[in-house]
Amino acid sequence: MVAVTTAVETGIDLADLAFWGRAPQERERDFARLRALERPVFFPERRVPLLRSGKGFHALVRHADVVEASRNAKVFSSEPAVTNPEPPGWVKHVFGDSMVNLDDPRHARLRRIVSRAFSPKMLAKLDDDIVRAAERIVDDVVAEGPRDFVAQVAARLPIHVICDMVGVPDEIRARVHRHVDVSTEYTGVRMSLPRTVAMAGRNMAALLALQRLVIKLGRERERDPAGDLVSALVTANVDGERLTPRELGSFFTLLLVAGNETARNTMAHGLKLITDTPDARDRLVSDFDTHIAGAIEETVRHVSPIMQFRRTVTQDHEIRGVHLAPGDKVVLFYGSANRDEEVFPDAARYDITRSPNPHVGFGGPGPHFCLGANLARQEIKIMFRELFTRLPGIRAVGEPELLLSNFDNSVRRQAFAY
Repeated sequence: MVAVTTAVETGIDLADLAFWGRAPQERERDFARLRALERPVFFPERRVPLLRSGKGFHALVRHADVVEASRNAKVFSSEPAVTNPEPPGWVKHVFGDSMVNLDDPRHARLRRIVSRAFSPKMLAKLDDDIVRAAERIVDDVVAEGPRDFVAQVAARLPIHVICDMVGVPDEIRARVHRHVDVSTEYTGVRMSLPRTVAMAGRNMAALLALQRLVIKLGRERERDPAGDLVSALVTANVDGERLTPRELGSFFTLLLVAGNETARNTMAHGLKLITDTPDARDRLVSDFDTHIAGAIEETVRHVSPIMQFRRTVTQDHEIRGVHLAPGDKVVLFYGSANRDEEVFPDAARYDITRSPNPHVGFGGPGPHFCLGANLARQEIKIMFRELFTRLPGIRAVGEPELLLSNFDNSVRRQAFAY
């Protein structure tokens, strides 16, 4: 066995909230230094108001290590939580267990039930609806003029699609959108106790409101099923499986927050990357169908919409000579793995023709690979087709305003023109 390398020895501290306030290019240089080391680095945790403070975590920054931990759920558990730092225990008693925080067999049961929402047949039914929504969004951009790409385009489509899937009535969709925005704001870095308390209160209220909304809808669908997703999830299928009201609430908030953020941020970052890469723009405008799939995968690799997830070690295990004991924590840094030069030559370059492209931007291989990955791809493809067909000169203007976060690579605002 080898001695554990610590943050002090590297001069880098991924557990320091100040690290995540630095420019993305500076953070990437530090991740490159960590990838060059022979073994994972251990980072003691800092105390964060209202969150649990553990002894620390081992950072998995290489592609191979992230893939290994993603595939081996028996050793690298998602329980009790995948966020870093870990939320207090009372959170799950209020909101229930989210699927991302569970291992089999509970995870497999929930995934089996909700996977019907993302079957090829279900996604094919959504195509026409997504096309119509994208057309309306571009119509509005033309009528209003370009201001903020996130508010006018990227944030609108995913929420619309999810609300349609679930069966959320039109009259309350604006309220749902506001709740989602508030809940994702809390993924940002918390710097002070007063700010943390204020944001936590708003976050809890927003999530509870979303859960109450869909639980009420679920009860209505139990009595009078419709053709929407909630009806399918709360009425027993041929195997007699369905979601309880609490499970439905947890799934809905996961779908709204995670499903919305992945597509939204990939679109927002994608516009900026395409603007800054003339050959990518030329390829898309000249032959969209040939290049859009590669553009989506390369954008997800390049920006890693979700930057990290945590796992808890369940048994003695060794990774790159470092002994991990039961109870130890590891954090999978997807953004770093997606820039690993051993897997992605010239990794900093945005190349929509990159092949192969085994990125881990949808959570890596294994049981927790993102269920909504194909839906996100579908939304981005249809939205970008509409944009680059009708507004071929569309481009980002200036630098994006990013959410200050150690978890969610979110674009808050992006000016644009066409």
